[in-house]
Amino acid sequence: MISRDGVVEYVIIGDDKEILIPELTKYPLGKKALRGLRCVHTHLKNEPLSKDDLTDLSLLRLDAMAAIGVGDDGLPDKLYFSNLLPLNLSPEDDALPYKVHTPILFHQLRMEFLSFIEGIEEEMRRTTTVKVKGALEQAVLVSVSTTLSTSKQQELLGELKNLAYSSKIEVIDTICQRPKKLNPKYLLGPGKIKELIITALSKQASLLIFNQELTPTQTRELGKITELKVIDRTQLILDIFASRAHSRDGKVQVELAQLKYLLPKLSGKGTEMSRLMGGIGGRGPGETKLEIDRRRVTDRISRLEKELKTLEKGRIERRKKRGRTNLPIISIVGYTNAGKSTLLNALTNSTTLAEDKLFATLDTATRRLRFPKERDAVITDTVGFISDMPRELMKAFKATLEEMQDANLLIHVVDITDTQMDENIRTVENVLNDLGLISIPTLMVMNKVDMIDKIEAMNICERLNALGVSALKAETLKPLVKKLEANLFPEKLKTGDG
Repeated sequence: MISRDGVVEYVIIGDDKEILIPELTKYPLGKKALRGLRCVHTHLKNEPLSKDDLTDLSLLRLDAMAAIGVGDDGLPDKLYFSNLLPLNLSPEDDALPYKVHTPILFHQLRMEFLSFIEGIEEEMRRTTTVKVKGALEQAVLVSVSTTLSTSKQQELLGELKNLAYSSKIEVIDTICQRPKKLNPKYLLGPGKIKELIITALSKQASLLIFNQELTPTQTRELGKITELKVIDRTQLILDIFASRAHSRDGKVQVELAQLKYLLPKLSGKGTEMSRLMGGIGGRGPGETKLEIDRRRVTDRISRLEKELKTLEKGRIERRKKRGRTNLPIISIVGYTNAGKSTLLNALTNSTTLAEDKLFATLDTATRRLRFPKERDAVITDTVGFISDMPRELMKAFKATLEEMQDANLLIHVVDITDTQMDENIRTVENVLNDLGLISIPTLMVMNKVDMIDKIEAMNICERLNALGVSALKAETLKPLVKKLEANLFPEKLKTGDG
């Protein structure tokens, strides 16, 4: 194994069939497209590069793979040589990621290797420049399931892609597999894991995101074999929540969820992490670093849970204060990115953050909604729901969502343009049922009706007994305001007031 400086960094002895390349810890993959090492080995039967040679070239991102054939006289004969190619971004191009050069006699080799490989690497860098403005990472999304259909997997990958976009991650590829049996170590089968590594490294991805929840062992082993950061859907959602929580309440809840998720994934490296404490006559081996880390995390969880209880008391007092005003309470619920914050802004003429991203807002926003004849109500916007919400987050946000128990009316906002509309409705209803809120009167509102055919929108609203609006068009909200008023103040309307 030779560096670009011409230094022999590793010497490997194999047999007449193969060599085993060690972990190249001195040359880790970083921001560069190639590792900076080339492998030169012998083929005792003067045979061309094998499939294993070319696979190692691709998997390890070597500068080059070369084999020197041995002639009948025992002297160097032909040189077989291959190098990786710059990525062609055309989706129609299914060419191999490497070029196998025509063999030449060893003594005829004339090549300025350093300038050759630096030119290849520069072209690779140019063709894999981040295309999404402000993207922090480039990722490959992965879905592996033995039960879900391919179409369902693709739907979930679509949602995962939106989650990645919300976290400023550029998705450069997706990989989907339905194996007969899950690999306990890598989740993927051996052939697919090689394909994943080659795809990720050739496109200079820095991150792999799995749609399935990974075990601590799988996360560790996948990171080791791919040399990339590996996270799952749960961790991605936790990261998004961590970046979006602004109130002290939200920050505590998210940190608590992150630590509870992290705790079982802490793993040590055996006795090398031990500390000797006490010496002769002492206690012998003391706490390992792993045990110390776990204890610190456990202590932090205890402190956060105590703080959460204090914050919860404050929420209860605020709820009691609102109750004493005798103002009716409306809570807006719905699948994430359905337009809840936009609707709140439109109804109350406020400026709550509203973006076309999943989980754009996390902290509960409370505003006053004024009806005609000087009637008022309190309206709150809650965190959006999502299918398979991480358990840690559901536990952490349960206290916040429990505020909806005081609501006189729920507005269930649905994105009528979403192809998964019916499934999203079921997800929201299941969460409400889990929270014991399904008995509260609910008004379903189909948002974005201006973006589909008018007749189709009317049919959907009739089928679901819903009201159609466009949160961006104030004139469409008048029937909704009347409906809310009729639900909240039925007695006054019956007496002719308003």
